[in-house]
Amino acid sequence: MTFKDYSDYFELILSRKDEEQPAPYDNPHYLDYTKLNSTRMNRWFKTGNLTPEFTAAIQQIDTFQHWIIITEPWCGDAAHSIPFLEMAGRLNPLIKVTYELRDSEPFRIEQYLTNKGKSIPKLIIRNADNYDLATWGPRPKDCQALYTRLTAEKADFDLVKTEIQKWYNANKGKDLQEEMTVLLQGIRG
Repeated sequence: MTFKDYSDYFELILSRKDEEQPAPYDNPHYLDYTKLNSTRMNRWFKTGNLTPEFTAAIQQIDTFQHWIIITEPWCGDAAHSIPFLEMAGRLNPLIKVTYELRDSEPFRIEQYLTNKGKSIPKLIIRNADNYDLATWGPRPKDCQALYTRLTAEKADFDLVKTEIQKWYNANKGKDLQEEMTVLLQGIRG
């Protein structure tokens, strides 16, 4: 699906009556996450800035790349990453960005597990021959380290969510862009 299709899917979820929600959005927690994530994504599209280094790395791509982003509207990490990836993809006509839902066919996430888990978002970068050039996800390394530490400490889920949210708000997409810049330069190298 395109970003517009993904955005429309968000809106469909948010516009349904509670009794019309399919799983997992029939769970009030998932629906609340989705509402928050819609707000977060929209905020990053309005306030997020691409770094000059990331912009240069995107503009230097000179052969076709297909960026497949595996995600779900309820995913908090995706809400903070997708806007930067989508804005970057729009800078170069050689980049095609598509979206797949983790919990729907083709279930591609099964081929891209993180520590045996279906962690999202997951970015897969392929060439014109459908060959994987690189993957990234589910979150920037320092954010992942924070998540790993908190879960190892058996921190309450609400504390984990709050600390991860604070990390993303303070970081403003900087680490994601630095990691993507290095990743893209490695593809060319």
